[in-house]
Amino acid sequence: MVFKCQEDSFLKQFKTKIVSSEFATLDWTNGKGETKNLKGFNVICEDTILFPEGGGQPCDYGTLDECPVRNVIRKGTTAVHFVEAPKTFEIGAEVAQVLDFPRRLDHMQQHSGQHLITALFDREFKYDTTSWSLGSSVSYIQLSTPHLISRESLDLIETQANDLIREGREVSVVLVDPEVAQEFQDARAPRGLPKDHEGLARVVRIEGIESNMCCGTHVSNLSQLQCIKLLYAEKVKTNVLVYFVVGERVLRKLGEVFQREQQLTQALKGGPNQHLELVQKLQQNVKGTRKSFQLLLKDFATAEAERLELMPKKERPKHFSIHRRDGIEVDFINTFLRLAPEGIFYFLTVSEGVSAGSSAKGHLVLRGDPELVEKLGPEFMDLLEGKGNGKEGSFQGKINNLARLQECQELLETQFRPKKIITEVLRPVVPLDEDVLDEQEQEVQEPAAAS
Repeated sequence: MVFKCQEDSFLKQFKTKIVSSEFATLDWTNGKGETKNLKGFNVICEDTILFPEGGGQPCDYGTLDECPVRNVIRKGTTAVHFVEAPKTFEIGAEVAQVLDFPRRLDHMQQHSGQHLITALFDREFKYDTTSWSLGSSVSYIQLSTPHLISRESLDLIETQANDLIREGREVSVVLVDPEVAQEFQDARAPRGLPKDHEGLARVVRIEGIESNMCCGTHVSNLSQLQCIKLLYAEKVKTNVLVYFVVGERVLRKLGEVFQREQQLTQALKGGPNQHLELVQKLQQNVKGTRKSFQLLLKDFATAEAERLELMPKKERPKHFSIHRRDGIEVDFINTFLRLAPEGIFYFLTVSEGVSAGSSAKGHLVLRGDPELVEKLGPEFMDLLEGKGNGKEGSFQGKINNLARLQECQELLETQFRPKKIITEVLRPVVPLDEDVLDEQEQEVQEPAAAS
């Protein structure tokens, strides 16, 4: 079956009748990346101007009697529309379909552009297009070649494509019988017909360039593509991906690039021609600053270790902690421990976090009494959401969250806090005189005699 959208890709409104309507739900992702579970109905119409997903082209959006159509899929010869609606649609009722045409035009431009550059890569280099992807902002074709395509080759195809666009080559759709070889012989069919296909095959032809079997919607003239930009090529295993944008996407991409250029100009204090030079100079400065900072950290670690070493042994603390949040430089810990005196329990961390509540990643090291290290290591890892291991009085681990660092510190201090000794105070036993004892016995016996 050929849907109305395939007969006329520029038809924006259409009236048809309801064939069936069944309650359904849909997990739908909006333009912001948020996924919602929608309730509505799977609706089948006699015909549709809303293209069902297929041929690498996403489905159309639009409305059905002003209710939003969130998805359209093909099942055999029918198109199933998921309509977000408060109530079902009556079978046989006439409904108005309205197409989201900006989305359709974007899809037509990318899809027809893909056909064009696929044909040109085949003509110039004999590279077959094995698949393609129509992305939300950038699309790509996959070429069957192990050789990375140079910028010069991309520019050649891009120039040829834009020359043909300026010529305004006609794009037409014809229906042919797959069983008739004469009609079908010049049509490219990389994936063949779907298993559930019935009837005539649909072939998209670009005047003087190619014929390609395709179910998607297309422009009627190459001039409607406006322009094509091949962005870059990327090698993936034994294939090459060529990324491109067509039509309105070229203008949007140009706008994004220009805005980013303005931001860089303001940040770097220099024009576009100086951006590369200024960035390279900035990288050199950062590299030099980082090296100086590492040396300062080592000097600080050395000073801290020497301070402990110079203290009289009786005055040295039982435990010592340092927590640095100015870069995950493990050299700081290694330098400190190499020079620090034995006999002290060390709890050291380095991370990229600025505050104690940061979720930045970093490193942890414990060194000291083996039993205490073995006990505290796993507990600290649980609190700091990390993983680590250790042996013979040393424990190392990677940490992912500093929010509970203070709890670790308090837990460590508890281990070294002097234990309270509870002493029971007993009253002294004072011996009594015999005369006093006799008087107490009489006081006890007298009430019994009186009774």
